Amino acid sequence: MSEAAWAEVERATQETTVRVVGTVKEDKRSPSGVEIGMSDFSILAITDDYPISPKEHGTAFLMEHRHLWLRSSRQRAALRVRSEIEQAIRDFFYTRDFTLIDSPILTPAACEGTSTLFETNYFGDKAFLSQSGQLYLEPAAAALGKVYCFGPTFRAEKSKTRRHLMEFWMVEPEVAFLEFEGLCALTEEFLCSLVGRVLERSREDLKVLERDITKLEAVVPPFPRITYTRAIEILQGKGNPIQWGDDIGGDEETVLANQYDRPVLVSRYPTAMKAFYMQPDPENPDVVLGLDMLAPEGYGEIIGGSQRIHDHDLLLARIHQHGLPVE
Repeated sequence: MSEAAWAEVERATQETTVRVVGTVKEDKRSPSGVEIGMSDFSILAITDDYPISPKEHGTAFLMEHRHLWLRSSRQRAALRVRSEIEQAIRDFFYTRDFTLIDSPILTPAACEGTSTLFETNYFGDKAFLSQSGQLYLEPAAAALGKVYCFGPTFRAEKSKTRRHLMEFWMVEPEVAFLEFEGLCALTEEFLCSLVGRVLERSREDLKVLERDITKLEAVVPPFPRITYTRAIEILQGKGNPIQWGDDIGGDEETVLANQYDRPVLVSRYPTAMKAFYMQPDPENPDVVLGLDMLAPEGYGEIIGGSQRIHDHDLLLARIHQHGLPVE
């Protein structure tokens, strides 16, 4: 290179934007597999006082500079994996003839009670940030058969834990005439498809994230399936004081999931603790035809679902039982 170009190299600071001219050639010693035999170098924009230096920083500091933190290899890898998963979700439903329905974000009603909603003024009326697109999807399923929505949802829960986010993206399918066994099969097939896609197309990013892919390679069907009643028995056998009828919390989910090397489906929860629209088990109306999928490694519930009540009078009775407005 020329002396002027080399002087530019010496002047460059961390995160300076540069133009490099040279010959790209294969080099197996390089992390990327290629290197550039440089012939020219110029600075486009120099950066002063870049706050993130090549040393350890705490998460709080990095979150305050997150727009810059995104430039690091781990953050980029995480976002690429997320992008691959989102595309895989759309491909999964598209290839199975589902129709994408974009449910409204501002809604007049809640589908799971009213204690966890963000309220806003909608031209003099109350409106809420959506916690689910379900109430819009169910009539769409009656029109189109197989539908899904995929977008942001909001939960006004003051819970600062690894398992709670105020805002997150959720995918929700609704299928006309799908009964409980079909729901379990769809859930299993869906997750296996996503994990397989990431293993196929995101291995380099998983390496950057130092992800143990053997855990992902174990995510193959069939998944173990247990009832809520059996889950209570397992927890009690581990010394947990939980009783039948109690909710299974995060700690209990971890204990259950750690019994298996892949996700486990827990089904038939007590009717009294579940949403009004879940179909009671015809063989035991005290439990519903609903499921939670619990993931290992401490992730807990990642999917929840149920067969819906299809009987008008039963649905109306359940709405009354939950004290919800019929209108």
